[in-house]
Amino acid sequence: MWPLCLLTALLALSQALPFEQKGFWDFTLDDSLLLMNDEEASGAGTASGVPDLDSLTPTYSALCPFGCHCHLRVVQCSDLGLKTVPKEISPDTTLLDLQNNDISDLRKDDFKGLQHLYALVLVNNKITKIHEKAFSPLRKLQKLYISKNHLVEIPPNLPSSLVELRIHDNRIRKVPKGVFSGLRNMNCIEMGGNPLENSGFEPGAFDGLKLNYLRISEAKLTGIPKDLPETLNELHLDHNKIQAIELEDLLRYSKLYRLGLGYNQIRMIENGSLSFLPTLRELHLDNNKLSRVPAGLPDLKLLQVVYLHSNNITKVGVNDFCPMGFGVKRAYYNGISLFNNPVPYWEVQPATFRCVTDRLAIQFGNYKK
Repeated sequence: MWPLCLLTALLALSQALPFEQKGFWDFTLDDSLLLMNDEEASGAGTASGVPDLDSLTPTYSALCPFGCHCHLRVVQCSDLGLKTVPKEISPDTTLLDLQNNDISDLRKDDFKGLQHLYALVLVNNKITKIHEKAFSPLRKLQKLYISKNHLVEIPPNLPSSLVELRIHDNRIRKVPKGVFSGLRNMNCIEMGGNPLENSGFEPGAFDGLKLNYLRISEAKLTGIPKDLPETLNELHLDHNKIQAIELEDLLRYSKLYRLGLGYNQIRMIENGSLSFLPTLRELHLDNNKLSRVPAGLPDLKLLQVVYLHSNNITKVGVNDFCPMGFGVKRAYYNGISLFNNPVPYWEVQPATFRCVTDRLAIQFGNYKK
């Protein structure tokens, strides 16, 4: 029996295909530059999230702009005091890092021939002008980081392949209708730190977008915008001037699982407002002016984290967080922060937190006027 098994194995080996070394994508872009953290990560527009390796041209190892560092299709030209985009960039470059320079405008042919570029980093320059065809050659661009510049408008004609746009800390006051037209793959936009008011968003400005993540923090919003993509899973509006959440403000955003409204001036959350968020898991309402725990929290069956610290809450009721009677939460709380509120904590009944995983998940603290 044993010789028969050995003979069978040898026959299988004789018919096996020769070993062939498979290529691999050595693309540690985000990790090496710390461009994104896990909390803010977004998906890719393609199934694999990386360009098609078979279509890449051979490496042009001899091409590298003066003063830059080039390795594995990554061209790093940061912190060089550059006034313009350098020439002689290899056509097979997948990441071009131009952050921390003095570039003031992007010209028509600055990125000519870079059809394989996957990520473009232009953070912390002095960019005020972008030619309408500057990004035309970038057919595979998925990540555009152009924060901390002097832009007064969203760049025109963004590549249709774009997945992630980070344009925070500029001077943008208006988001016109159609500026994101054709961007079917986009799922993450970071545009905080711009002087945007509610009136700065034209009706239909986000039409066609299927975003998962949107941040408009550190702006001049006085209310929750009502025309944002209904596909959002995360919406961050912290550090604005929002004063109230009215009944239908959140009607459109039923897919949210994280909502950030910290550091605003919210005094009132209308009863029923939160009922439109059945999948919400995390709610940030810290550093506002609330005088009580918002109504409707017990009905949010998946809610696990609530930040209510640094408000004006004077009382916590026994049914403010957990369902009454036989009501069941599908996920228990693992974080409730109430510190820095004028609450007499010794009056809070233990049953108030009957749907919390552990007492350490409840954060009380001293109140300081």
